[in-house]
Amino acid sequence: QVQLVESGGGVVQAGGSLRLSCVASGRTLSNYAMAWFRQAPGKEREFVASIRWGGGSTNYANSVKGRFTISRDNAKNTVYLQMNSLKPEDTAVYYCAARDLILYEYDHWGQGTQVTVSS
Repeated sequence: QVQLVESGGGVVQAGGSLRLSCVASGRTLSNYAMAWFRQAPGKEREFVASIRWGGGSTNYANSVKGRFTISRDNAKNTVYLQMNSLKPEDTAVYYCAARDLILYEYDHWGQGTQVTVSS
C-alpha cells in the first residue's frame, strides 16, 4: 500500500508561483508512475502532470505546459509540482496520485491541497 501526503497549497495572486510536494511512503516506487490531478468546484477531476519514478519521463496537460514542472527527489521519496505564472483558472484542489506501471488507472490518492489564485 502506498500512502501519499500533499502539502504546499495556498492563496497566491495571478502571475505568482507555488510549489506542491507529495511525500510517498509504504513501498518501493521504482515501478510506479506519479501524477498530479486537480478538481475545481463543479468540475470533473482532471489530469495535470505525471512522472515515472524510474527514468523520470514526464507528461503534461496542454493547459499547464510551459508553466508547471513535475519532478521527483528519490532520496526524499517526494514528488513536486512547481507552478509558475498561475492563473485564476488554476484554482482547484490538487491531488497527488500513484499507480503501478502495470495498471492503467491511478489507485492511490492523497487527501488533496487547495490552491487558490486570485485575480
